[in-house]
Amino acid sequence: MDFAPVIEGFEVVLQPQNFLFCIIGVLVGMVIGVLPGLGPAATIAILLPMTYGMEPVTAIIMLAGIFYGAIYGGTVTAVLLKLPGETSSAITALDGYPMGQKGQAGKALGIGAIASFIGGTIAIIALTFVAPIIAGWALRFGPPEYAALTLLGILLVATISNGTMLKALVAAALGLLFAVVGRDAFTGELRYTAGNLELSDGLQFVPIAMGVFGLAEILYNLEKRHLAQPKPIKVDKVLPNKADLKQSAGPIARGGVLGFFLGILPGGGATVSSMVSYGMEKRLSKDPKRFGKGAIEGVAGPETANNAAATSSFIPLLTLGIPANATMAVMFGALMIQGIAPGPQLVDTNPELFWGVVNSMYIGNLILIILAIPLIGLFVRILYVRSTILAPITLLIVCMGAFTISNRFFEVMVVIVFGVLGYLMKKFGFDPAPLVLAFVLGSLLEDNFRRSLMMFQGDVSRVSERPITLTLLSVFVLVLILPLVFKIVAHRKGADSLLDVVAGETTQQDSSQENTAESRSHHTETEEKDTAATASGEPQKKPPAKPDR
Repeated sequence: MDFAPVIEGFEVVLQPQNFLFCIIGVLVGMVIGVLPGLGPAATIAILLPMTYGMEPVTAIIMLAGIFYGAIYGGTVTAVLLKLPGETSSAITALDGYPMGQKGQAGKALGIGAIASFIGGTIAIIALTFVAPIIAGWALRFGPPEYAALTLLGILLVATISNGTMLKALVAAALGLLFAVVGRDAFTGELRYTAGNLELSDGLQFVPIAMGVFGLAEILYNLEKRHLAQPKPIKVDKVLPNKADLKQSAGPIARGGVLGFFLGILPGGGATVSSMVSYGMEKRLSKDPKRFGKGAIEGVAGPETANNAAATSSFIPLLTLGIPANATMAVMFGALMIQGIAPGPQLVDTNPELFWGVVNSMYIGNLILIILAIPLIGLFVRILYVRSTILAPITLLIVCMGAFTISNRFFEVMVVIVFGVLGYLMKKFGFDPAPLVLAFVLGSLLEDNFRRSLMMFQGDVSRVSERPITLTLLSVFVLVLILPLVFKIVAHRKGADSLLDVVAGETTQQDSSQENTAESRSHHTETEEKDTAATASGEPQKKPPAKPDR
């Protein structure tokens, strides 16, 4: 491996402008993570219009800092209020909040900061070596491979998404439908515009993301504002002692490796990684009953895993052009706005951006741990700001950002429509992330699928000549069918066990009926013998009398 581009990447990050925006991104991300409900995807979507006039490397470095800064920021409210600022911090709340109730809130936040730094660093080192290999392998991809990979990515996101698989598939189908609105890139015909010329160029990604994530979160949180919230807990000494670090070493090491690999998978991400890490640590623990009551391993493992996953999720985005989660979908949009097409060519055509973003994560994680501990007290004060004050300010930023996209009020209307749609989806249990991901991948899927048909001259059977495409399609079929097979097997096992129970009850009834019939026949025989004896004049035998006590 040639390390010259890696070293040049550090030179890019340490330029004053890039370094400054790296710090700003981490700080904004931490603040956003502390505010329950908003999250990095919504924040990045809201701030996208601000990046139009920035250099591409500077803009992506700042947005990346917001992402992994928000992952840690969500830990603060999870520990102090049991209100995860970010979905991946929901698992941290299971043991972080009980630790706070015991007067160990500072210890939980401190180990969370250390675990976040280590998990992120493990993933960045692995990303440095793995990403170029994946990019080189992806150079073999043509339109059929990209079509199959995109289709698999959409299905994986829908399968691993929050909520039921059916609802996730419905959301993904809506995203694909919105992706084909506008002018056909191959024929030039208008599709699904309803005669509206504003839709002739199709729907823009930024207002959709700002509506589904930003405005929808504002509306949803305002609906919940009447709910009573617990007061923040007083923070004690922050740094954990040697015994705590020794106890957390194993979970941190396992969480870093686990989070890195799960973060690469489409739909895996920080939330799934933290859940799997928590389950693994509970299973490996000598005393699983401690979990949920303030076990420090329940904070260290998930925090390491979710930060490692957040970092490794950049691998499929930068090397394959496939966003692994909702935040990466927004990052994909940010790259496209800057005129940069993420994919296997990015490492060679734009090494400054690629290695600048990767190496900024080293610096950003270091800044994160330096700022996290002293700023915990400030973040606690932010929790006292009422949502009725924050919501109008955020809404104003959203509308201004939407208008500046193309200086049209139409984009503001798109934000409002998709904001209401996103709110209704959250209210009725639909995860909006598959919709956004399918929208991003929809045009990529359509273009590559139609190019593939042109390559094959309409003969779909020629896909058998491309082994990579066949492999990806086989995985797609397995992911689609296996859950159904497992449900059928589980249903049959349940039916069989029910039949066994019914059969057992029937057998008991039959045996009891047989015993009753036998007793009745025996009683009848006895009565017949007594009657015959009486008729013949024979004295009846009486049972011996019981002796008096």
